[in-house]
Amino acid sequence: MKSMRHTAILKIISEQVVETQDDLISKLKASGFDVTQATVSRDIKRLGLIKALDENGKYRYCAPRPSSGTDSKFKNILAEAVVSSESAGNMVVVKTYSGMANAAAAAIDALASDRIIGSIAGDDTILIVTKNDGEAEDFAEILKDVTSLS
Repeated sequence: MKSMRHTAILKIISEQVVETQDDLISKLKASGFDVTQATVSRDIKRLGLIKALDENGKYRYCAPRPSSGTDSKFKNILAEAVVSSESAGNMVVVKTYSGMANAAAAAIDALASDRIIGSIAGDDTILIVTKNDGEAEDFAEILKDVTSLS
């Protein structure tokens, strides 16, 4: 359901002007999604949506701009190294192929420095500590999405 909702959100903001979360909620409800403000807020954060000035001088939600080449390299490392990720409380346990945890942890630290408190890497496992349980769940999902690109 979440991925269908995310797809709907991206379609809505690409086809219509959406200035506020309330606008997005009403457009999602019109599309058959029963959502709350908290859910939409998490979705906006999860999708990395930004507000940008449009041609009419109004701010509207937009999809994030393409990442830099460095981000792409880090994402490629994660896509090749990570086997799985699961959240537990405010922590995320990431399993990697043997010997790849340090490279994956460095990529995670570079890409998500504002989302995590810290990480510790062994040979094939990374322990990531986040600020709260919700951040851990979101981060585990982000890792699953990145690693499914390979």
